[in-house]
Amino acid sequence: MSASRNAIAATQYPGVFTDGELLLTKNMVPHHRVYGERLYTQDDVEYREWVPSRSKLAAYMRKGGMKFPFREDSRVLYLGAASGTTSSHIADIATAGTVYCVEISQRSFRDLVGVCERRTNMVPILADATRPDDYAFAVESPNVLYQDIAQKGQANIFVKNLKAFQIKVGLLVIKARSEDVTREPVDIFREVESQLRRAGCEVEEMVDLEPFEKDHAMAAVRVP
Repeated sequence: MSASRNAIAATQYPGVFTDGELLLTKNMVPHHRVYGERLYTQDDVEYREWVPSRSKLAAYMRKGGMKFPFREDSRVLYLGAASGTTSSHIADIATAGTVYCVEISQRSFRDLVGVCERRTNMVPILADATRPDDYAFAVESPNVLYQDIAQKGQANIFVKNLKAFQIKVGLLVIKARSEDVTREPVDIFREVESQLRRAGCEVEEMVDLEPFEKDHAMAAVRVP
């Protein structure tokens, strides 16, 4: 842990800070790292570096994404939380809310549980994101959906969860190679956007995450 070389200030994204170079969140659990990120202090407040090569949400901000739905009191349904890298940063932001972390891999889930044990606003859920009825009992009135899963039918899974929990806003990570390794990623991105629109969603923004994430895009989605 070290003092920041530059003054740390708020960004346009609620709960996200910068020293002019790095993205940062206030560390809910001082002196604790989740994925080896660097820690910085200013005025007795500890911040965690939010690394864009490790988090697609950080990459989205670095690429100029404008639709950032997370607030201090957000109740977030996070599909594909893996070992807790991005979800822990969202938890740093939603300090008066809850991040419901759905993960299907038992190996990743073990790591996720360790992260959630230290952050009381994170709830680990071992479940299949294609079956929202299986985890509805554990999720209380979410108002933001974030999805980052590596399988086919990503738009369908996203829409299914939007409808199941009556969520009006969300961010969808599109993994082109998980949909079809033989097609150009840009064609996959357009197809997913069309699928979302046909399902009644507004796609407010589509941001390619290169160079931080190859063959990935982020779709900002709203339900009218």
